[in-house]
Amino acid sequence: MVLNNEHEYTTSEKSARYTPVVKNGDSFITDEEVFLYQKWVDIFKYEIEEKYGSFFSNSKIEKLAQENARYMVTVFMPTQMIYTTSLRQINYIASFMNQYFNETTVDDEFKMKLAFSMREFVECLHSVGVLNKDLMNNEKNRKISLFGKDIIQREEYFGDVYSTHYLASFAEYAQAQRHRTIDYQLELQENPSYYLPPIIEDNSLLTKQWYDDMMRVSHVHPQGEMVMVSECGKMDDFILKCKERLCSHAQLEIQNQEKNTLLKYRNELMKKGSPLFSKINVYNRGARCTFPDYECHQDCKFKEGKMLVRKI
Repeated sequence: MVLNNEHEYTTSEKSARYTPVVKNGDSFITDEEVFLYQKWVDIFKYEIEEKYGSFFSNSKIEKLAQENARYMVTVFMPTQMIYTTSLRQINYIASFMNQYFNETTVDDEFKMKLAFSMREFVECLHSVGVLNKDLMNNEKNRKISLFGKDIIQREEYFGDVYSTHYLASFAEYAQAQRHRTIDYQLELQENPSYYLPPIIEDNSLLTKQWYDDMMRVSHVHPQGEMVMVSECGKMDDFILKCKERLCSHAQLEIQNQEKNTLLKYRNELMKKGSPLFSKINVYNRGARCTFPDYECHQDCKFKEGKMLVRKI
């Protein structure tokens, strides 16, 4: 996530959405995370089968159950990726990481864990001979772009450019930041809260179990932990994001957030009497397959998905 927030790169990354969580011999994933992950895979499979079993295949139900159960697993869960950038940029990033490490104190467990991961990454770069002292001269005192401060106090604006903020899980943020033409930052909450999958929100017993289990893994910063997110960019790039995320194939959390931001964008332009209102209003009818300038080549035939009211 740290690397993906720096914009000058291309990458191919193994998705965590459908990757089963297992503990290998040298893994730092705890037994409790693995247990709770599998517990919730089984629960979600049952709940999805009950509500959508006549529509989804068994393999689709399995994948959706995995996608939601992984909210129980630490955001520090490793993955595999191919990351391509310039020699200059990787040296810049290494200098930012060194600065982050040097400024981190032992009283912040999250930052310490991240700082040591950064230090290990920089040491690996050094071992393969790609670091150059001259390129690592951070004269402008630039920092890792992932983290913001006092995001809630930033003024929201919607026009030909926009700026907004909202709560999202670590998992959603990881999805959102892949839209590299849009700028994102996150800020941890002083009093953490946790995402609740809509498929169980009407079941009070499962809801209580979910939050109880989240508290059991709260110390590892699960992917379901909510963070304050700042998002800003151009209207045209936001519309392009709608053409990817307003779809029944997208992660549900980011689909719903995109829908909420689109509605806020539309309403703010309407209140101002902006001529841009008509430009964005045509995207307010449902999923991307309803857009006048998008052609879907893989019809999901999923009514609740097209209406953006699905629960999974």
